[in-house]
Amino acid sequence: MSEAPPLGVFGGTFDPVHVGHLRLAEEAREALQLGRVRWIPAGQPWHRAAPQTSPAHRLAMVEAAVASNEAFEVDGREVASGRPSYTVDTLTALRAELGDALPLVLILGTDAFSLLHTWHRWRELFALAHIGLATRAGQAADAAALDPALAAELAARGGRDAQALRERPSGAIVRFDMTPLAVSATDIRARLARGERCRYLLPDEVFEYIRLNRLY
Repeated sequence: MSEAPPLGVFGGTFDPVHVGHLRLAEEAREALQLGRVRWIPAGQPWHRAAPQTSPAHRLAMVEAAVASNEAFEVDGREVASGRPSYTVDTLTALRAELGDALPLVLILGTDAFSLLHTWHRWRELFALAHIGLATRAGQAADAAALDPALAAELAARGGRDAQALRERPSGAIVRFDMTPLAVSATDIRARLARGERCRYLLPDEVFEYIRLNRLY
């Protein structure tokens, strides 16, 4: 049993970071009883098309978005590396820095989780961290629609509550409810391209950064 609360790890391209990201991170922190959530913007994501804005701009937008929340922190290691970002490598580096005892919780939505079996060395993730799986309106990931190997991991590691995250440093899959918000970075980029301000979709600090730097 860990005396220290688990640390949430929240990665993504954040192109741009928006209120849906912020709400997901906050609900994960509350539901999973996390001490803090560490945001890690991807520098060069290997599994998707290149982001529209540079790693440095995306890092700066995340820093602006989370500055007012004392439970959030930003880690720029993937941006600074200048290499493709692999979650297994980032978690390995965090383990080396934070030790083997602190519970780490990788925060994922159902869409990202459904593709977990395509990630680089994905099975090693369970030895490095728990997974906090966000579900909408209490709906769990549909095991029948998952890759068989991933469905087997969900069956073996799921069905637990937040307390399981303190019992060991890694290996569990714990679901939590997420407020449904129809907000996407793709839609926001399109709105910005049309000259819309996107108030209440983006934090004001992020919109101002976008305006000043003429992004999107």
